[in-house]
Amino acid sequence: MIPEIKKILYATDLSKNSIYAFFYAADMARRHDATIVILHSVEPGPALTYAGSMIEGLVESAKREEREKDLGEIKRRLEEFCKKAKPQAGHPCAELVSKILVPLGYPVEEILKVADEESCDAIVLGTHGKGFLRQTFLGSVAVKVLERARKPVFIIPLPFEKTDIDWDTM
Repeated sequence: MIPEIKKILYATDLSKNSIYAFFYAADMARRHDATIVILHSVEPGPALTYAGSMIEGLVESAKREEREKDLGEIKRRLEEFCKKAKPQAGHPCAELVSKILVPLGYPVEEILKVADEESCDAIVLGTHGKGFLRQTFLGSVAVKVLERARKPVFIIPLPFEKTDIDWDTM
């Protein structure tokens, strides 16, 4: 028997057209009466081996501010997207989102960790198709998540052309 999907992890890099994959996550959530956890990880910068603790403190403060800014931006864009999608979907998609996370870490590790910690039943992420090689076609994050995940992973190919549902127009 196929396990129920009650919680979906939607991982985004906030790139152009990444909202396209969210549309699929929202549709899946509506169909399965599930909720969505949104994840955008902020990659750590290079280690400061020679720098003093004062500089490291400033870097950490800047990273914290970046995460807060990203969280605010995700929430703003989600609200705008939901307003635009409501006439099509007939259901307020903002109600589908149970949590928005913006951790500091490497995307693959954070996606896998959050999927487990939040007990997500499926992972949805978008990728850009760029060529014939598997890693180039799927993208390195998508390939690594697909190889290591122990849950269903839905990889949504993002369109090359600009669509009418993207982060930039919201």
